[in-house]
Amino acid sequence: MFGWEYPPHVYGGLATANFGISEGLHAQGDVETILCLPKPWGDEDHTYARIVAMNCVPIVYRDVNYDYVQSRVGHIMNPDEYYRYRAHIYSDFNYMQVNDLGCMDFAGGYPGNLHEEINNYSVIAGVVARAEEFDIIHAHDWLTYPAGIHAKQVSGKPLCIHVHATDYDRSRGRVNPTVYSIEKDGMDHADCIMCVSELTRATVINQYHQDPRKVFTVHNAVYPLSEDHEAIPRPDHTDKEKVVTFLGRITMQKGPEYFVEAANMVLHRTRNIRFCMAGSGDMLEQMIYLAAERGIADRFHFPGFMRGKQVYECLKGSDVYVMPSVSEPFGISPLEAMQCGTPTIISKQSGCAEILNNCIKVDYWDIHALADAIYSICHNDSLFKYLQEEGRNEVAQITWEKVGAWIRELYMRLL
Repeated sequence: MFGWEYPPHVYGGLATANFGISEGLHAQGDVETILCLPKPWGDEDHTYARIVAMNCVPIVYRDVNYDYVQSRVGHIMNPDEYYRYRAHIYSDFNYMQVNDLGCMDFAGGYPGNLHEEINNYSVIAGVVARAEEFDIIHAHDWLTYPAGIHAKQVSGKPLCIHVHATDYDRSRGRVNPTVYSIEKDGMDHADCIMCVSELTRATVINQYHQDPRKVFTVHNAVYPLSEDHEAIPRPDHTDKEKVVTFLGRITMQKGPEYFVEAANMVLHRTRNIRFCMAGSGDMLEQMIYLAAERGIADRFHFPGFMRGKQVYECLKGSDVYVMPSVSEPFGISPLEAMQCGTPTIISKQSGCAEILNNCIKVDYWDIHALADAIYSICHNDSLFKYLQEEGRNEVAQITWEKVGAWIRELYMRLL
């Protein structure tokens, strides 16, 4: 399995999904996952997958002794693995920038030279594919498609790709031609394409011209709350100001301006509500200005990017969670909000709308409907309680184990 990020080092939803899928497959009892990551830190959970650090796999032969390898990479890889991979170097890569172990360094995350890192990752995939025993290749998102294709060419094994998002979603249709061609190439070479929603499946078939017979929908799920997160108290806002939250990347795709405009409409009817826009992104400054222009800056909070426990404290501290995405392949955050007992409003243009019933769904552009929904949940206690309880019960049924069973079934069909 080729992944790009993995908890606890989370840059976006991809890490959460990758971990959940590994966990779901492990729960099947007969699936073993070798997970390749560009730059693991050594503190990842190895329960569900054997992690291969791609930045410790040599592509150029270096004559180094065991103790030296141990001192350099011992915290993330057994030196024996290093020598096993070294025996499978398949070409002369001396012209590439490698370190004293003949390995390539990765920045981790999404650096400025991302395309170069994607290419380097695919070169290393060739060494790993020669050294490992496996039945199937599973590549997550466009960053790892070139690696998946290379591993397929080396091994002749079938390739599954997992489409968590497409550039169509990220750009509202103004695609980056380089990214589009990487995505299209991955899909053309894949034997099975797993999409996180029917919405994404339709995009893959129509915009990337794929054969519907090899494209399947595999909805995401959510982990049960950890004891630590379960224990976070929910403040009671009965007679106090209510809190309405947007949490995610503040970019065009997520529709933040619709949230601000709806907030403005709500605040014309009541001043008893505060709005929180948590996250970072290229539209953050624009949104701060918009809130100021509308004269509602005193009711708006911008706490910045949140991770780990902060996310759950924020969700539990909210009375309403809003995800007004313009084009959301799936969207795991509404499920997390519902787990925390926070009534949720999502756009009909999101993949999770296909499987959630106990939440309010509006068109992303319909700020009147969005404002009405926010106002209603904040002022109608029985609606609040209904969405809180039913939402919690519904999300408890959406598990990664069920997702793992469906992915295993698709693997078996492919084999």
